[in-house]
Amino acid sequence: MDRSRLAQLPAVLIAATLAAAVSGCCATPAAPSSPERAGLVTQRGTPIVLVGMPVAVGDEAPDFAVVANDMSEKRLSDWRGSVVILSTIPSVDTPVCDRETRTFNERIAELGEGAVCLTVSRDLPFAQKRWCGANGIERVVTLSDHRHLEVGARYGLAIQSTGLLARAVFVIDRDGVVRHQEIVAELATEPDYEAALAAARAALAG
Repeated sequence: MDRSRLAQLPAVLIAATLAAAVSGCCATPAAPSSPERAGLVTQRGTPIVLVGMPVAVGDEAPDFAVVANDMSEKRLSDWRGSVVILSTIPSVDTPVCDRETRTFNERIAELGEGAVCLTVSRDLPFAQKRWCGANGIERVVTLSDHRHLEVGARYGLAIQSTGLLARAVFVIDRDGVVRHQEIVAELATEPDYEAALAAARAALAG
C-alpha cells in the first residue's frame, strides 16, 4: 500500500494492517496434529483410524469435561474416590451400544456402592436422556462428549472418519489410575464384560 493511501486510513486500520503484515512473516508454526493410530480397530472388517493421545494401564486417567443429561457439566474427577468403569461407545441408538449399555446397567450392581459406570458417547444429551428413559437405564450414568470432545482427544478414541468415539472400556481405581483397558478390536462387537468387572473387583479390594 502506498503512503498516500495509508495516510487516508483511520489509525485503527493502519495498526491492523501493520499487525497483519508482521504476523504473516513471523507467524509461529502450527502445533502438530493429534497422534493417529491405524489398524488398531476395524469397522466390519475395514480398518479405521483413531485420533488422540493414547492411554496405558498404570497411567493417571486424564480428566475430562462432559455434559450430563440435564445439560450440567461434569468431570471424571467428580467421581474420584469411586472405582469407575468408563465405557465409550459410538452411539446409544445402535444395536451393539444398546446391548452394551444395558449389560453394564444390569451388572454394575454386582460391585456395590463403591463403583460407578460412566458411558460416554457423542450423542446429544437430549438423545441420551430419551434413550435412558425409554430403556429403564438407572445405574449407568450416560454423558456426552459432543461439546468439549475431550474424551476422544485425551484417550485416543476419536474415529477420524466419523468423529464418533471408538468402543472401549477402562477401569479406573479410587486414586484415578487406569487399571484395565480394552479398545475393542472390532467396532461392531461387545467388550469383554468379565475382564472389566474382574478388574473393578480387584480395584475395590485393593
